[in-house]
Amino acid sequence: MKFETVTVDDAAELLSIYAGYVTDTAISFEYEVPSLAEFTQRIVNIRKKFPYIKAVDDSGAILGYAYASTFKGRSAYDWSVESTIYLRRDVHGRGIGRALYTELENQLREQGILNMNACIALAGENDPYLTNASYFFHTSMGFSPVGTFHKCGFKFNRWYDMIWMEKMLGDHTDRPKNPFSSASC
Repeated sequence: MKFETVTVDDAAELLSIYAGYVTDTAISFEYEVPSLAEFTQRIVNIRKKFPYIKAVDDSGAILGYAYASTFKGRSAYDWSVESTIYLRRDVHGRGIGRALYTELENQLREQGILNMNACIALAGENDPYLTNASYFFHTSMGFSPVGTFHKCGFKFNRWYDMIWMEKMLGDHTDRPKNPFSSASC
């Protein structure tokens, strides 16, 4: 397995991975699978500022992908990102997610990002659309819960809580490196 930067040429393969998360799970709160054009534009927009990477096997097939996106749209939040990861369903449990997220963290640290945040849906009891695997994965990766929004997402005729988790990637100094230039703030 190796890691590569996602390009727009990967959009169809990435969308095929993502589509099942939209149609069959409450992991994504989207109701409709985005069009290929919309998904491609998301890649373009994210890549303007942040890493967007894929894990590929020896044949070049994409096993999963991860990226960071804007946490909030104000300059004071420039050191914080929201992170996202999706894997092909047939490769879960092989350590690919851990390796991919570690690579994303390393690239974010190099960029100067200090806070990595994850927004995760929480399952109730016996939920056919969601497990708490993402929560446990993020916990194992060093993320800590920082807040819960109760019954804020409605999908498959049921309400879902959403939890925010965070991981500090670096020291918070009074002169942080600007993640979008070589100068300090």
